[in-house]
Amino acid sequence: MTNRFYATLIIPLLFFLFFTTGCTVQNEINPGPAHMENKNSSDKAETAPHLTQINYYDLIVVGGEPEGVAAAVSGARSGLSVLLIEDDRALGGLITLGKLSFLDMNYGKDGTLLTRGIFKEFYDAVGGTVFDVEKAKKVFTDMVEEQDTITLKLNTSLVEPIKDGNNLIGVRVREGGEIKEYYGKRFIDATADADLAAPAGVPYTIGREDIGEKEKTMGVTLVFELTNVNWPRIVNYLRTDGDKYSGAGKRAAWGYKKEGYSYEPKDPGIRLRGFNIARQDNGNVLINALIIFGVDVFDPESRQKAIARARRELEYLMPYIRENFAGFENAELVGTAEQLYVRESRHIIGEYQLTIDDVLENRDHWDRIAIGSYPVDIQPSSKDDYGFVLGNPDRYSIPFRSLVPLKIENLLVVGRSASYTSLAAGSARVIPVGMCEGEAAGVAAAYSIKHNISFREMTKSEEAIKSVQEELVARGAYLEPFNIKDPLTDHWAYEGVKTLRRLGLVKGGYNNDYGLNEKIDKWFFQTILNESLKKAGSPPGRYIEVSARPANEEILKSVAFGLGKQVETVHEAREILSELGILTDELKPYFTDNNKRPNKAEVIMLVANLYKYCLATP
Repeated sequence: MTNRFYATLIIPLLFFLFFTTGCTVQNEINPGPAHMENKNSSDKAETAPHLTQINYYDLIVVGGEPEGVAAAVSGARSGLSVLLIEDDRALGGLITLGKLSFLDMNYGKDGTLLTRGIFKEFYDAVGGTVFDVEKAKKVFTDMVEEQDTITLKLNTSLVEPIKDGNNLIGVRVREGGEIKEYYGKRFIDATADADLAAPAGVPYTIGREDIGEKEKTMGVTLVFELTNVNWPRIVNYLRTDGDKYSGAGKRAAWGYKKEGYSYEPKDPGIRLRGFNIARQDNGNVLINALIIFGVDVFDPESRQKAIARARRELEYLMPYIRENFAGFENAELVGTAEQLYVRESRHIIGEYQLTIDDVLENRDHWDRIAIGSYPVDIQPSSKDDYGFVLGNPDRYSIPFRSLVPLKIENLLVVGRSASYTSLAAGSARVIPVGMCEGEAAGVAAAYSIKHNISFREMTKSEEAIKSVQEELVARGAYLEPFNIKDPLTDHWAYEGVKTLRRLGLVKGGYNNDYGLNEKIDKWFFQTILNESLKKAGSPPGRYIEVSARPANEEILKSVAFGLGKQVETVHEAREILSELGILTDELKPYFTDNNKRPNKAEVIMLVANLYKYCLATP
């Protein structure tokens, strides 16, 4: 008789014993048969499902995004039986169905590639940073099919998690028109929006809720495809247009910012920006440039309406492109991606939340399982917002604790919805980092099962983390410890910078230059003053405005007014702010001359002190 026949008899018996006697068979890694179709009763079960055939796996990965593929392949290479569930028709998600074929790479300032392992295998297989979408689809499929212990379920959507108390024990899915249940020892949520973690009960924030801006999430994009472009002309134009941020190569090009921002859309909720261009094997190009606002990414109907809106806008946009974009004079629209490029939705709260200070201070963590370095790129959230680059790290590590969600056991979350603050996610959300997390999660799942230790217990075990790290390095991951000091941390006003940067109010850009020695101007001061008061829960009675070139007297009076103090003289303002500890002894020399126009450094410190005071005052 075949091994599959024995497995059909034995595995349900072991599963029955696990749930009825609490025996330790769960802790043994059992690969099980490969690619077996699983059917079971649709009876609702919470703690002891009635099994008719095999529907039990060591590891269940929900989400066929690149992060999910990495997690499933990693788990299988660790000897686990893996079920990979994807609700669409193909693997790769954003890369394949979203046609985002331009990778956001993570290099250290010394040129070191920081994201390796399974991501590097994919990178090499598709041919680099920019690649052909159909090739990527085949690479993902091949990576999964090469593993005999992965069962892949496409067109299978999650209905709900199955829990026993706070323990995640299974998933209920819709497969081929039927409701089915699958059970596992460990789970990885690799969906873009934490679609398994959230309904399971994991706490999370949405958009920039954590900094008092819940209504703000980064705009979404619909990638579109053009044919009949003149690639040599595109390359020549972008290499000689005088913009240091433009450029082009054999397959990639980026620029046309002036042309993009000059377009006036018909849809008031859409904006064109500069082009990110990815050339495909057939000579067509994929364009990432069209940003859509006002989309509820949790509502399928809203997503579809956004796609329809963008497609209608392209009817007006194409003549503009042909007339204004060098190399696109004869371009024709081929079509658009099937899926939207959604940059932000949920941010789960885990054992540790990666912070913007972690990212921009180049912090390492003892339990690092991935290393990133992408600039903190916060895309616009509305037509009145143009986005910003908050800063540009050398490198920072992702701790294992950021994959372990609060409240729910047996679950890891990887990708852009992992445990990052919203600003930190501006960097850590990128696919190469997420794929490295997926690989680490697969290794961690195997360790957890083999050693009968929960993911939460692993966050407190140096032995467990060291073992996971060593295995990842053995497989090709880059996890070298580092100690890289940001010179800005020695600046006397750094505490103020850090306070307001956490709120997204001061930005260093690609060069980490906060302009601390520049003179203050009207718009910068008004923004940091009004927004910091609002974020502290103490919005002023009216929006505070100042003159074009505010001097110390006007600055001090305005800060006092922000506290609700009606002062007649700068002397009164100075006394009040000194008494409250806002105008500190360190700051007083900078604000002695009433007619002097101060630098950003001292004003940032003053407003940061105001924010802290308001935050601490009931």
